[in-house]
Amino acid sequence: MAHVLITSGPTRQYIDPVRYLTNASSGQMGSCLAYACLSRGHQVTIITGPVSVKYPDDAIVVPVSTTAEMLQAAVTRFADVDGVIGAAAPCDYTPILVSDQKLRKTGDDLSLQLKETPDIIATLGSSKAADQWVVGFALETDDQRFRALRKLEAKCCDLIVLNGPSAMNSPDNTIEIISPSGEIINSFTGAKPAVAATILNTIEETLIR
Repeated sequence: MAHVLITSGPTRQYIDPVRYLTNASSGQMGSCLAYACLSRGHQVTIITGPVSVKYPDDAIVVPVSTTAEMLQAAVTRFADVDGVIGAAAPCDYTPILVSDQKLRKTGDDLSLQLKETPDIIATLGSSKAADQWVVGFALETDDQRFRALRKLEAKCCDLIVLNGPSAMNSPDNTIEIISPSGEIINSFTGAKPAVAATILNTIEETLIR
């Protein structure tokens, strides 16, 4: 049996003490993956952004808010797990300047300067041991397979799960699982618990020894 680290949900990048950038990720996919792993006897640690979804009682749940916090929590725990499934949708950008007071309306337009946040799965993938594995997710709107394969290579993933924006905050999903050779080794459309089972089947068949 394996110890699986799952990242789940969105992150928040604050503009001021009450406003933030985020996305529509619900954490449903991460939760379904956790339930699937536990049902097969695997140990699960979940690092999750702010969500309302329920996670299994038997999982270790580590709540975070920002992308930097999710990265730090993942790096801290990565050496103690067999593999990671990056189902989270961390914010890719963060404001360069964050106001320490609530921004007030002035009647003028407000401009934000943003910088990229660190890539969590790329960081883990580049530091994985020979006996560890990394499965990433790619949510793409165009040139989907090409972009997913580019991400797989850049992030040193062993598999990548391709899906589209319709997966966000939805009970269903359509996925393709792509190997480093570019082969689509599995695909599925259905409710997220069944999608999670398909993903885990593929991981167990190809990565868990």
